[in-house]
Amino acid sequence: MTLCTPSSTRRSSRWAEINRNSYAKKEDILSRFLLEREKDPGCFDNKYLRDIILNFVIAGRDTTAGTLSWFLYVLCKDQRIQDKIAREVRQATTGDHQDVGRVREFTACLTEGAIGSMHYLHAALTETLRLYPAVPVDVKCCFSDDTLPDGHAVRRGDMVNYQPYAMGRMKFLWGDDADEFRPERWLDDDGVFVPESPYKFTAFQAGPRICLGKEFAYRQMKIFAAVLLYLFRFEMSEHNSTVGYRPMLTLKMDGPLYVCVSPRRSTGN
Repeated sequence: MTLCTPSSTRRSSRWAEINRNSYAKKEDILSRFLLEREKDPGCFDNKYLRDIILNFVIAGRDTTAGTLSWFLYVLCKDQRIQDKIAREVRQATTGDHQDVGRVREFTACLTEGAIGSMHYLHAALTETLRLYPAVPVDVKCCFSDDTLPDGHAVRRGDMVNYQPYAMGRMKFLWGDDADEFRPERWLDDDGVFVPESPYKFTAFQAGPRICLGKEFAYRQMKIFAAVLLYLFRFEMSEHNSTVGYRPMLTLKMDGPLYVCVSPRRSTGN
């Protein structure tokens, strides 16, 4: 990842843009932080800036990109679910009998209300995160002596690991179909999304450490997925033999995901 390398060149380049007064057109997070430091030079140093930007990249880019890759993977394995999402997106945006072939015209239909009404898409993304959590293993450090709910004592400095990847496949938590990709498990009888406890569905953590970008991540993924599934149909390519994952901080696929893409023409599909 480029941000992990020495960043003096990147910083000096951005500062050069600021000095040329071209920063007024920059709205990225790095420019915003640099402008704040220009107002108050002592508010943070370069190390703090590097750490927070890297955190934004890992938490806000790699996680959503990885989740969307797994999302397309599971949809390619079940065309019924893929078509159901496409129909919901069409119904929420342009209606069953109106075709919008251009991306710009369709994105204009992605209003707040339309995105919020896509309960099945929301459930499918959540089901993807249950089986393929963006952070498969996490660790916490105990700042003071405490007792866990089951009575187990932990001491200050102890490291406690939990595994969202394994938890998403535990039958005593999710039932005998825990290994099955089934978005319907997140919907009530009226098709409305019903969230689970964050201590059961731990993809976004829970309590004081719950992910601050959770709602933004869902919004970002729903917009991206809606545009793709409204316009295209995805099928698994014959080049895919097996799809595995690499043991890293985030759950990345072990190699490329090859898919065949075709225009989605039918109003029903």
